Amino acid sequence: MKFVHPGGIVRSIGTPLFLSLLIGLAFAVNVSPVLAHAVTEGDKGYIMEIWGVHLIPFSYLGAKHMITGYDHILFLFGVVFFLYRLQHVALYVTLFAIGHSTTMLAGVYFGWSVNAYLIDAIIGLSVVYKALDNLGAYQRWFGVQPNTKAATLIFGLFHGLGLATKIIDYEIAQDGLLPNLLAFNVGVEIGQLLALSVILIGMGYWRRTAGFWKHAYTANVVMMSAGFILVGYQLTGYFFVVT
Repeated sequence: MKFVHPGGIVRSIGTPLFLSLLIGLAFAVNVSPVLAHAVTEGDKGYIMEIWGVHLIPFSYLGAKHMITGYDHILFLFGVVFFLYRLQHVALYVTLFAIGHSTTMLAGVYFGWSVNAYLIDAIIGLSVVYKALDNLGAYQRWFGVQPNTKAATLIFGLFHGLGLATKIIDYEIAQDGLLPNLLAFNVGVEIGQLLALSVILIGMGYWRRTAGFWKHAYTANVVMMSAGFILVGYQLTGYFFVVT
């Protein structure tokens, strides 16, 4: 498989894809399943002890979760990797926000029961998908280009379910549930904007360097490998902890 960019560099992606799979499998075999899908004990204990409306603490928790959520950050990084205009960045980030806000709020409010390991494995696959999309793999393999806007929205829905499973694990009190959920979602959006700002600033400087196109290929292969690692990590937790 070949990767071609406007700078004219052509790279084979067959070998890196194979290596990425090996990295993910190796991690899945050796990772400690006890650590899979962990929830910060301090945050969980605090949430379980409070009742009523607490907008600021829940906003803080939402922002904290997004900023420390490496799976969400990796996906956002892939989404904006080749976006140069601010209006395009705003469009895709909005689609992602609509997706994860919808399923996060609905999932917690209606108590949707989704296996946390499996949904997080899908989130890992979203990172793999976006890295392969950036590498131009789908055009080469299947002769088609998936609708990137639809994919961003759909994967946003899965990311929202991932958020919902973590919030449900907090065992939030029903008293003040909806305002607290909305505050958490506001915090998530604030965290997302902060993380995105850092990414865009870094990307802005990187794109001005002569080596951007040289290393863009490597960056996406690394991102793809990280996605496979996330998948292996979560599936290990599912098979060795749940079953």
